[in-house]
Amino acid sequence: MSTEVFNLIRELNKDEEWPMELLLLADPSEKLVREYVSRGKCFIMKLDGINLGTYILIPTRPETVEIVNVAVNENYHGQGYGKQLVLHAIETAKREGYKTIEIGTGNSGVAQLALYQKCGFRMTSIDRDFFVRHYDELIFENGIQVIDMVRLSQDL
Repeated sequence: MSTEVFNLIRELNKDEEWPMELLLLADPSEKLVREYVSRGKCFIMKLDGINLGTYILIPTRPETVEIVNVAVNENYHGQGYGKQLVLHAIETAKREGYKTIEIGTGNSGVAQLALYQKCGFRMTSIDRDFFVRHYDELIFENGIQVIDMVRLSQDL
């Protein structure tokens, strides 16, 4: 992993505003985003005052943590920042003593599924109708309706 890029990522201070514009790229529900951000740790990737990306880690069970939102500024897609954010999350989870890290994405998230597997995650389950149960509006990505949550994890 690129140490130079890795050094651009830090935990958001408690007095700093959440990077809502980025968080809403990965999750269109501001209500849900506010709920889970308040339960976890938000990390930000910044360069020259620009928010390049973000992720959130939430403890879910003993020795288990979940990445619940990974987002990269749309102007910086395709430059490897998403991978750096995921790798940073994995390293952070290891450093904090977690034994398992989990992540989920919509059934239509082809690029996300590839990225997470390249970072060592394996598919573990499908939460059928997750996005139908938790979101009022229909969500489409890559021309596919987002219905199910594909769950992945890795042992640390």
